[in-house]
Amino acid sequence: MPLRPARKIRPAPVGLASDMGRAGGGSAPDTGRSNAGQTSGNRPDGSDWHETRDRVEHYFDRTATDVWTRLTSDADVSWVRRTVRAGRDEMRALILSRLPDDLSGMRILDAGCGVGQLSQALAERGAEVVAVDISESLLDVARTRLPDHLAARVEFRTGDLRDDAFGRFDHVVAMDSLLYYDALDICSLLADLSDRTEGKIVFTVAPRTPLLTAMWGIGRLFPKSDRSPVMIPHAPRRLARHLERGGCVRKLSVVDRISSGFYISTCLEVAT
Repeated sequence: MPLRPARKIRPAPVGLASDMGRAGGGSAPDTGRSNAGQTSGNRPDGSDWHETRDRVEHYFDRTATDVWTRLTSDADVSWVRRTVRAGRDEMRALILSRLPDDLSGMRILDAGCGVGQLSQALAERGAEVVAVDISESLLDVARTRLPDHLAARVEFRTGDLRDDAFGRFDHVVAMDSLLYYDALDICSLLADLSDRTEGKIVFTVAPRTPLLTAMWGIGRLFPKSDRSPVMIPHAPRRLARHLERGGCVRKLSVVDRISSGFYISTCLEVAT
């Protein structure tokens, strides 16, 4: 689910832009960017950063709410969407396996929480969850689905991931909410979150497979107005090496990849 990077942008380390081009992180070797979250209009999908952000928000808040509501329910869906549903279930279980079974007293950020499936699972383990998403429509679904006995443990918020008002966290999870960001944006986001997280940051990216790379290329051929948000594929291990080398994170590990039909995503973990 999507999230909006904050207004306060941390500059990317010098030389990281060219490294990210070689890392297969979705950025051209020369991005024309002076900061990790700002762009001069030379994004991989041909748009500038603000256009990408607005397209993500529009897609999830106005276009895809019904689709995601059905996908994340028990409703009958097509075979393609059943494979996506199964893959998301596997990824959610994988992310949860990276955290303690007992989260009592821990404060956790669910970044890009969507309809709240992961937030609910975290609350069931005893966590105090700050669930943030860019889509108010999806948050409405999440609030409706959350069982009453967990309501006091989950705070649903619309807003910027790096808003200082959210405070500090014991752990951060971001399941499939960074799929539309290039390596420089991911660098900036992780560096900022690391400053406010005591434990782990567990997140996912779209891996650079031949299929996803082809789909990414085909998507760029459509007029901007006709496109859903474009996932940016990454080579996870090279991405990890370059983010560490660039000083974005201290230690970034590739956990595992989940492939289920039309769902494919790679889980990574930051040790703060």
